[in-house]
Amino acid sequence: MNPLLHRLQPYPFERLRQLTRDITPNPALRPISLGLGEPRHPTPALIEHALTSSLKGLSSYPATAGDPLLREAAAGWLQRRYGVTVDAATQVLPVNGSREALFSLAQSVIDPTRPGATVVCPNPFYQIYEGAALLSGAEVAFANSDPARNFAPDWSQIDEATWARTQLVYVCSPGNPTGAVMPLDEWRTLFELSDRHGFVIASDECYSEIYFRDEPPLGGLQAAKALGRDDFRRLVMLTSLSKRSNVPGMRSGFVAGDAEVMKQFLLYRTYHGSAMSPVVQSASIAAWNDEDHVVANRELYRTKFAQVTPVLQQVMDVALPDASFYLWAGVPAAFNGDDVAFARGLLAQYNVAVLPGSLLARSAHGSNPGAGRVRLALVAEVAECLEAAQRIASYVKSL
Repeated sequence: MNPLLHRLQPYPFERLRQLTRDITPNPALRPISLGLGEPRHPTPALIEHALTSSLKGLSSYPATAGDPLLREAAAGWLQRRYGVTVDAATQVLPVNGSREALFSLAQSVIDPTRPGATVVCPNPFYQIYEGAALLSGAEVAFANSDPARNFAPDWSQIDEATWARTQLVYVCSPGNPTGAVMPLDEWRTLFELSDRHGFVIASDECYSEIYFRDEPPLGGLQAAKALGRDDFRRLVMLTSLSKRSNVPGMRSGFVAGDAEVMKQFLLYRTYHGSAMSPVVQSASIAAWNDEDHVVANRELYRTKFAQVTPVLQQVMDVALPDASFYLWAGVPAAFNGDDVAFARGLLAQYNVAVLPGSLLARSAHGSNPGAGRVRLALVAEVAECLEAAQRIASYVKSL
């Protein structure tokens, strides 16, 4: 077997199951989970109709590069959303969800024969970044989130010697789990480092359409254009329909950016066997070409967060994020920063599951930046999320 598999750490949810396997949740209360970040709003009817209307596509093998109409729909969305122009034929590729592409991109970018091959990622982070790096034969360096900067990653923690070995940087903006959006000045810093050291930037933007302020989050390609980098050199953005359109089961997204990176990524994917089903492609075209359902979805999240956040603010250190569907909440002082103990007690007494922040991070630069916080995924309907918040408030007040 591949010896690199032994370097992988258990997924956060598996670790949480092990940490709570001895707990019997309060049977008097129905279970509510705020742990898994899986969209649970209804799938829009127009997408369901597009799926069922294109079933004849099952009789054909799909091309890895995807239907030109899908690439054009993706390019059109990028123009409308970010004001950037890409060549649909050479700068866009459909992928089976951003998770699949985040992993496979590392396999095509990383050269493990170069001494000290390194991937840099934020901390806490989406664990696919680490797994992709390790299975590509690289080491991982972490940039811890900074509470003083709304939990954005502090890229200055990476020293010059590490940057010199870096081949790939994962950016998550809006961030998981913090919801922080990276500003233009930080993009400028990363672009300058990329020019100096030659690494590729992978910008994970799957939460970009769930935001709470008037101005939508800045995207990587948008930042590049603003800084005069219209060729998007060494930059790839990745996005998905899962959160935007409530279709996580479709596994549909796309990547866009540097044409040379896209060319090599297409070569890798041709052998990898990752072509998107023609049926899913048809439904994806319909989804990318429609914004009405996205606006309605965003308003539902805004309503939910407006009701839930004030309830939790009475008992926890928590604030409305820049974007995404998570609250990144500090555990009460009574727990002395023990987020696992908080999650265990909440599950046992109030039958609400949350994800301890320490499981989403690694110890780096002398600390675990996820410790003392919990991630709350507000993905259920408003009433269920509000009930969960009220139970959490009752739990904290009972201590």
